[in-house]
Amino acid sequence: MKLFKRIFYFYYDGFRAMTVGKRLWVIIFIKLIILFVFLRLIFFPDFLNSTFKTDKERGDYVRDQLIKRK
Repeated sequence: MKLFKRIFYFYYDGFRAMTVGKRLWVIIFIKLIILFVFLRLIFFPDFLNSTFKTDKERGDYVRDQLIKRK
């Protein structure tokens, strides 16, 4: 447990002492949000929920697709 505490404080003190690095981390987090949230919504719509109404229909579709692709 003491090792994890030392590792945590090592990074905590390092990030707290940053000046320019804080801006860079903000830019990195904004880019990650754009990549994983907005682009996912645009390019990967929820096909199963929009096409099928029940879990049984979704399960049957997935099972059929897995069996047919062999």
